[in-house]
Order: sequence, then C-alpha cells, then structure tokens
Amino acid sequence: MSDLAAPQPSCEVSWFSALCDDDYEFLGQPDPALQASWAHCRDIVQTAESGGFDRILLPSGYKLGIEAVAFAGGMAPMLQTIRLLTAIRCGEMWPPQMARQLATLDHMAQGRFDINIISSDLPGERLESAPRYQRTLEYMNILRDLLNGKSVSARGAFYNFDVEAPRMTGFGGKAPLFYFGGLSEAARETAAAAADVYLMWPDTLEGVRSVVADMRARAERHGRSLRFGYRVHVVVRETEAEARAAANRLLSRLDADAGEAIRAKSLDSRTAGVARQGELRDAAGADGFVEETLWTGIGRARSGCGAALVGTPDQVLAKLRAYQALGMEAFILSGYPHQAECDLFARHVLPHLEHGPISRFD
Repeated sequence: MSDLAAPQPSCEVSWFSALCDDDYEFLGQPDPALQASWAHCRDIVQTAESGGFDRILLPSGYKLGIEAVAFAGGMAPMLQTIRLLTAIRCGEMWPPQMARQLATLDHMAQGRFDINIISSDLPGERLESAPRYQRTLEYMNILRDLLNGKSVSARGAFYNFDVEAPRMTGFGGKAPLFYFGGLSEAARETAAAAADVYLMWPDTLEGVRSVVADMRARAERHGRSLRFGYRVHVVVRETEAEARAAANRLLSRLDADAGEAIRAKSLDSRTAGVARQGELRDAAGADGFVEETLWTGIGRARSGCGAALVGTPDQVLAKLRAYQALGMEAFILSGYPHQAECDLFARHVLPHLEHGPISRFD
C-alpha cells in the first residue's frame, strides 16, 4: 500500500447481504446458486463477520427474495461481533407491533441491531411522495418513542391512537439508530427531522458535497444534527486494468431489455434517488465512468444504488477517504458475487481503514 495507509479518522464499514435476489456472477443472468435463500444470505453475513466488517445491511423487498426481519431473527443468535442493519418498510405493520418485534430482535442481538428506514410504496399501493413521507415520519416518531420506553399519543394523518409505554424497550433502554435515505424534498425533510444517519447512494464528489451541506442546514433548522453514510458497490483488484476488466465482465452477458426489467421490478424504481442514478449514467463517458474510480455501469442492471468504485486497493481507499473528507462517517459496500467481493475487500482494503461501528450510546 502507498502512504494512503497513514492513520485517518475512523468510519463505520458495512457489507450487504443479498436478500432481494440481487447476487450475480454476470448481471442480469440469474444463477440458482446465488439466489436469495437462508443458506446463501447467511453465508454472506458470516463471511462479512469473519472479514472484520462492522455491520451488515439486510435489505427489504416484496416481489424479490426473502424477508429481512425474519432473517435478522435467525441470524442474531449466530453472530458475535457484526451489527445488523435491518431494513423495514414503514406502514407494513401496525407501529406498536413493529416496535415490539424490533425490541425483541434488539435484545436477541444484544444491542448490535439498528434499522434502515424504507419509505417506498406498499405492495398494491401508490402514494405521492409528500403523503408517503408524512406516513414515514409519523411511523419513525412512534417507533422511536416506544423503543425509548415512552407512551405514545399519536394524532397524525395516518396514525391516531394511544398506547402506554412498553416494558420491552430497545437494548439498554434506547432505540436503535435510524438509517434513512432519499433525495426528494419530502425525503430530505423527513431525514432532517427524524433520522440518525442519512444515507446517500453514489454521486460525484461535488454532488455529495452539495447534499451534505443541504442536509446539515435542514437538520439544524430542526434543532438536530445528522451523521452521514454512503452506499456503493466495489470492484477491487490488484491492478486498475484487472478491476476494469472485472467490471466489464459483470456486464458482458447483459441484455438491455433484461436490465430495464430488473430496474422496473423494484417498488422504489420511480424515486428521486433512482432518477439521480440515471442522470449519473447519462453523464458518464463511453467507459461508464462519471469521474475517477466511480463507474455507473452497474446501474444498468439494478434499481437503487447504481454505481461502483472500481480500481486498485489504493484507488478505492483514496476515494473512500475523499468521501470521508466531505463528511461521510459510514460506508455500506457490496459487490458481485457478494461473498467473493466481500472477501477481496476485507483482505485488500479494510485493514487500511480505521473503522468501528457507530453506536446509539456515542
């Protein structure tokens, strides 16, 4: 490694378990061996734990894959160090019942449990952005109060009820952290009002700088502060040529129509965040790179997080540190196939990052 191995501020480094049928050797070419299942996704989590990652994201879908909360319950007793970041879709379950379920999981994981708040449409439903995020904000406030052991008197547009403080709270008497992302006006205001960690999908350095400045100002207007996280794929190889070849290999069997169909399957496929990923692809050069190291080709075959950091360990490390300089304190990474790329990153990059989990008790 180069002088990039010099000590740097600490950050949280997480991996991703492909619960939503999002694991491939060749993008757009389903492989039964990589399809979401208890065994396959468990193996990814255990590889991430043995590799030294701080946290694992368990994503949530409806049409695709397996259910995140149930999977978290199965994993919690099997893990020793890694923290679970479990996605929930606001509105799928009555809030007091969800709070009880999450509190139970939190205790099963002995506090190594936090929540990724998702504000997508529910199956069979279409809500405009503003009311959907209003429901999400109400839901987040209810969950936080109940998990902090408080009574709730909800009087909102979506929830109107009274419940007493529950006996079972979050581990240590505190609610898990709420990770949350979204680029629309309504999403940004919801995050500023109620999130702990604001998650971004890939963007240029200037794009990241702009969003961070905006979100800090919004949170300050709410009398709050935010921490920031960055979700991106990685393709790490010993040489830049090998990394680019590996990236191109991922797309080598992708049919354009198949890629479009994959992107359209997601309930989040029409959000402002997804639109921004499309803008990055449109702005990229013929090789798919929109700026140094940031490759948008991966977004041709998935909705949501649509770009990867492609390069040598030094190049990827330098890019992560550039994001840190802009305010990123957490990274949620993934790659294809997820278990193999997890091992590569754990061996070649993770040892050179000063890292540790963000805690609700900080």
